Amino acid sequence: MTLDDLRKEIDSIDDSLLELYNKRMDLVHKVGELKNTTGAPIYRPEREQAILNRLKSQNGGKLTDAAIDALFLEMFAVARNLELPEAVSFLGPEASFTHQAAESKFGALSTYLPISSIPGVFREVAKGTAKFGVIPIENSSNGIVTDTINCLDEYDLKIIAEVVIDVHLCFATMCEDIKNITKIYSKDIAFGQCRKFLQDLGLDMIEHIPVESTAKAAKLAAKDKHAAALCPSIAAKMYNLPILFENVEDDTNNRTRFFVISNFDNLPSGEDKTSILVKLANKPGALVDFLNDFEKAEVNLTKIKSHIVGGKSVFFLEFNGHKDDAKIANILQKHKDEIKVLGSYVKERDDI
Repeated sequence: MTLDDLRKEIDSIDDSLLELYNKRMDLVHKVGELKNTTGAPIYRPEREQAILNRLKSQNGGKLTDAAIDALFLEMFAVARNLELPEAVSFLGPEASFTHQAAESKFGALSTYLPISSIPGVFREVAKGTAKFGVIPIENSSNGIVTDTINCLDEYDLKIIAEVVIDVHLCFATMCEDIKNITKIYSKDIAFGQCRKFLQDLGLDMIEHIPVESTAKAAKLAAKDKHAAALCPSIAAKMYNLPILFENVEDDTNNRTRFFVISNFDNLPSGEDKTSILVKLANKPGALVDFLNDFEKAEVNLTKIKSHIVGGKSVFFLEFNGHKDDAKIANILQKHKDEIKVLGSYVKERDDI
């Protein structure tokens, strides 16, 4: 076949795809009309995951699993926004890692509301200003985010999805000679994550200025020719800040996990994880007795973290399975006065 022949065949396929996309959108619209009569949410993470799993299992072409995710998650997002545009709040500003996590779930066409604090994200979802919120829950290097735990305890919202992204930082500056850099902007924990890099280049002794986010760091550094930023590459590009070094974090496996919160519960998907908060009586053996119920039911606990919330000890627990699974529901019912179920959602990873 000639080049022109190949291009004509590609054009023909594109025409067919357009027709099929529109046909799919028509069917989605009909589903949306049915949901409007029942009050069911438009976004069903467990349904989307089931579609992706089915497509990957029957895929025999050149598309990788990641490519299938990228193509179809964006199509899902387009369908949702055509049906019922709903705002997504996230711990901002734009180009932050939380923003990237939000876009990975809700696509480029969604309406995004950058919020300056984790409690602020919860407030806007609780008020209905946003339908969804995206906040960090833990980092592989720095552990659990206390503000998120506190807000999960305070607000009556549900975790409906999790997102895990790799965290890569770059070193970016307007300064042409690294020796003339007098200050570095970044989020406080980023300095610790890049400690070895800063030492190796002799940048550990100059002024380190912590700011609210790594994205803001890029914005500030772009205005000062003697400043630099430890930030995501997407933030550096947004503010036209030249990147000198990529992937400067000490741990190349650095990951952050995020929760998507809203006001509804997910149906079981068959590949679920459940998060709960537990407040136990202050008596010897209370935690052991509680955990024994999970062992007896053969429920796999994947995380146990203790926190102080409102001056009282609280345990953040996660386990495989859905809250409505029979063996799990029995445990939750037995300890209903001690447990707050935060949500059951499609498991992206066992842990980070």
